[in-house]
Amino acid sequence: MGCIGNLLWFIFGGFWSGLSWFLVGLLWCLPIVTIPIGRQCFKMAKLSLMPFGKHVEYGGGTVSLLVNILWLIFGGLIMAAEFAAIGVVLCITIIAAPFGVQMFKLAKLALMPFGAEVK
Repeated sequence: MGCIGNLLWFIFGGFWSGLSWFLVGLLWCLPIVTIPIGRQCFKMAKLSLMPFGKHVEYGGGTVSLLVNILWLIFGGLIMAAEFAAIGVVLCITIIAAPFGVQMFKLAKLALMPFGAEVK
């Protein structure tokens, strides 16, 4: 399912999603102070281009936890809720259920991007 799923995902929205995350990441990297936020956008771009077969390892320490809390307050919670809502809608049908599972993966990354690594 990985290769076919990634191909379908890429054709039906993954390209535009990944491109938009990449462009937002570039914008966040313009001011030096917000480069860490831009790096998190690049993680989202990497996962949203082709999510099948990839997994996210969560780690980090106290600093990652504190920055993730700030991330949640300033938009991460809304972003995760959107991904989760789309995932629920996709899981209603049997055919789109694998795509819904990938949306839940994106939702979890949207909650805690600092300290996470996409592999």
